[in-house]
Amino acid sequence: MPKKRLTITLDQDLLRRVDGLIDGAKVRNRSHAIELLIGSSLVPKTTKVMILAGGEGVKFRPLTYELPKSLLPVRGKPLLEHTILALRDQGLSEIYISIGYLGNKIVEHFGNGERLGVRIHYLEQSRKRPGTAQPLLEAQNHFAEDPFLVIYGDVLTKLNLIDLIDFHQNSRALATMALVSVEKPAMWGVASIQGSRIVDFVEKPRQARTRSHLINSGIYVLDPAVFRYIDAGADRLEKDFFPRLAAEGKLCAYPFEADWYDVSTPAVYEQVLKNWKG
Repeated sequence: MPKKRLTITLDQDLLRRVDGLIDGAKVRNRSHAIELLIGSSLVPKTTKVMILAGGEGVKFRPLTYELPKSLLPVRGKPLLEHTILALRDQGLSEIYISIGYLGNKIVEHFGNGERLGVRIHYLEQSRKRPGTAQPLLEAQNHFAEDPFLVIYGDVLTKLNLIDLIDFHQNSRALATMALVSVEKPAMWGVASIQGSRIVDFVEKPRQARTRSHLINSGIYVLDPAVFRYIDAGADRLEKDFFPRLAAEGKLCAYPFEADWYDVSTPAVYEQVLKNWKG
């Protein structure tokens, strides 16, 4: 993105505090520190979050009853509660949860979110097997003004979400997808990038089709204009939406290395129970 040189005058004490942010890695110099501070201050304070938690229930040993995946217990709390607490701790407290199968159990557990220090609104999915596109379309009236965060209900991560939002704001992209590197990418949606742009996105490709190991983490920041790109008959964002945005150069890449789990199988759930510090 083109930059313009400016001259500013700062109080000596304030300048010392700015210089204290410089670590030579994430914050390279004084100019970079000031740019990051200004950018962070301009991130919308009322950024909303949509959590897609309408997936079908599962049976994971040693559980003997059915639950939505997002309520699987991890370190004494449901998986989704870890996500909500992380959102709250990063200042993201306006949360919309799209519910479907066994969604009443999610409502019963979290209520309006007051217990956790957030505001939770529930959006009941209108179709039995809606995928990921329809719940987003049905919620568009709630996300008509500012960029918003989308996260899947069975994802567990330590990702700095504010940094992701800040990156999206500065990129001026229509959508930003957080990407994580894995050894066997063919199980997920695979992104090929050039610079900060995703130039190709393929959902669960044949192994021979991709050299990239960067996959869709199930975490996005979207501009309200994205609703114009989701067809009324679309089922999955991964097949009916992101490939189109990538082809048109409107999908930004945010690779990260923080802890991340897609808790979609018993094997991954076992890893989480062993490794998640929570």
